[in-house]
Amino acid sequence: MNVESLALEFWQQGYLCIDNFFDDSLMDKYHKLILQHFADNPDFVHNDEFLEKSKTDVVPWFPQRDGIYEFDIAEKNKNLIALTNAILGQDWSSLYSMVMFSHEGSNGQAWHQDCPPGNKAQFNLNRLVYTMDIDSAHGGEVLVVPGTHKGGAITIGDSDEDFPEQVMLTPKKGSLVLIHGHLWHRVLPVSDHYRVSTNYRCCPANTPSTITDIGIYRNMVYDFSRNQVLADRRK
Repeated sequence: MNVESLALEFWQQGYLCIDNFFDDSLMDKYHKLILQHFADNPDFVHNDEFLEKSKTDVVPWFPQRDGIYEFDIAEKNKNLIALTNAILGQDWSSLYSMVMFSHEGSNGQAWHQDCPPGNKAQFNLNRLVYTMDIDSAHGGEVLVVPGTHKGGAITIGDSDEDFPEQVMLTPKKGSLVLIHGHLWHRVLPVSDHYRVSTNYRCCPANTPSTITDIGIYRNMVYDFSRNQVLADRRK
């Protein structure tokens, strides 16, 4: 794996999708743990206002906080660390691992940026691990708009608008997807029984650990730490 070439591609496009990054056996172990955790048909943790405005139906779980240390294995993968070093430099910080679970028929996620884009040096890096195939048969494909991590805030408009330059990502079991926190991205509705992915978020040096507290959507600015809308961008 040529991490320098991949890092250059990441900084040009704002994302990477690498298939067969993780072993199937590890993905099978993770998938079993995830389904066991969500077997009780969990409720959404966000309030109604957020769900209505963001068109987001994702239930999070933080397994490492619950002492499920098997999820350390992927985070300590030597190739993942080398690639992260090549992109962020040596002094980056790990934030947490977050499993994202969506029910059949859920909206996925609306267009958004994970953190405010005012300071280009401060952002989060999504390192998404997939324990299942994501394709047209299952739904939940990832849409990205290449290069938008280099600009400012996402434009105001419809939460599910199609852009001519958007790219659809269809990761498979064992795939790694990297997404810059300022990149415009979205998840399509889920048509199969469920959709899961695990995000090992991290950030470069001198970036606050609260960087993802504020999300930028096409219709609002949302504070996840207080579960409230900070601004209606349509006004």
